[in-house]
Amino acid sequence: MKIADIWQALIGPGAEALGAVAEQMITATTVNSRSSTPDSLFIALQGERTDGHLYLRDAFSRGAAVAIAEPRSQELCSQATFVMPDGTLRNAEGNVTDRAAPPLIFIVPDSLAGLQRLAGAWRRGLSAVAIGITGSVGKTTTKEIVANVLAQRYTTLRSEGNLNNEIGLPLTLLRLTPEHQRLVLEMGMYALGEISHLCELARPRVGVVTNVGPTHLERLGTIERIALAKSELPQALPPADEGGVAILNADDKLVLAMAGITRARVFTYGLNPDSHLWADEIESRGLDGIRFQCHYANKAFHMHLPMLGRHSVHTALRGAAVGLAEGMGWAEIIAGLQELRGQLRLMVVPGLRETTLIDDTYNASPDSMLAALNLLEEIANASHRSIAVFGDMYELGSYEETGHRLVGGRAAQVVSKLVTVGERGRWIAEEALACGMSVADVHPVAHNTDAIGVLQGLMRPGDVILVKGSRSAALETIVDALSRAQTTAR
Repeated sequence: MKIADIWQALIGPGAEALGAVAEQMITATTVNSRSSTPDSLFIALQGERTDGHLYLRDAFSRGAAVAIAEPRSQELCSQATFVMPDGTLRNAEGNVTDRAAPPLIFIVPDSLAGLQRLAGAWRRGLSAVAIGITGSVGKTTTKEIVANVLAQRYTTLRSEGNLNNEIGLPLTLLRLTPEHQRLVLEMGMYALGEISHLCELARPRVGVVTNVGPTHLERLGTIERIALAKSELPQALPPADEGGVAILNADDKLVLAMAGITRARVFTYGLNPDSHLWADEIESRGLDGIRFQCHYANKAFHMHLPMLGRHSVHTALRGAAVGLAEGMGWAEIIAGLQELRGQLRLMVVPGLRETTLIDDTYNASPDSMLAALNLLEEIANASHRSIAVFGDMYELGSYEETGHRLVGGRAAQVVSKLVTVGERGRWIAEEALACGMSVADVHPVAHNTDAIGVLQGLMRPGDVILVKGSRSAALETIVDALSRAQTTAR
């Protein structure tokens, strides 16, 4: 975009006051001063740990040409020209000036609102079709699969990582160019109204809802309120006659009920033959992927995909459903589903003493823990012991103890050895013992370092070891320690 575009979005007409500077191109946008590059835009946000306004000088020293900041920046940065909300230019002393050379700081009452206003204005000027994806589990993997499918035909932009909130989604919108034909966005939330706001910015035409589970129950209170928050995506879609499509999981009754509140055309997927797109004859090949038969419009397709676990069938169906909604053929859809980029949120790495480590430490909820245990059951066999290392799960609210104990009960049916980390992890251990695991096979510990020590004493050749917990539990340190030991042994 040009600096004139920033002026237009934040102030309105009158960018000619900047003279030739108005035509200067902005090459990137960041909220981290260390990521600033020549001719970039820096957004100074007030965070929980630090204040981006303290890093304006650093951003400009790295080449940023423009910043969006709040009034206090006038006391913190003397090297810039300030563009006031009424369009006047002022120097650091507060005097009106006609100097319009970068660096420029656009002053706004709230930097986050300024970022969102700019992103919304930029999005409205571009024609790419947006696909929004939300749900309690599986958003990021689904986003990657959908983007892989769409990229077989369309120039596609996807949100990076899990940039799915009120900051990350606008930053993705600002990466959109006129060349992009499709835009795939993950949409997360912590409270009611947040997804609606994201939809106002992104203007999705297609919406995908993966499922409704207890993630964020601590914040929203009930499963029904979580479903209400997720339903804001299908509710925001345009009507069917304007191309709106709501892609809903028919195997989740709370998701399926969203068909009643959307104006968009409803397209269902799942394992239920009453769905528009459904699967059966599912066969997990462990680390070699999954096989299943896919049914659509009285036709059946056999698929073998590089996805792990039976639960991945739903992910594949979502990708195929979006492809169908966007007019793609099955050859293109299957080619996209075969793409590996972004599919494997869990990593399989060699471990100490010829073991196999399954690193699924990205995040955790009761549903994803159970899915991971199902995968472990599919992989392990009589000649390979299965070991689960589970950490705390957070933001489960009143479901906290129940959710952990549910995982412990399933673990007792699947694993040979169980190591739990953290205060909440003890509920997993207690339930596994209550369901029949022996004391010798269950090892509750307080810290990751303790778990590493226990595992080094347990591991033997052929073991398959699953490591999973909430992001803040940082269980990847366990994987790093054990996989580094393998590297050293070589």
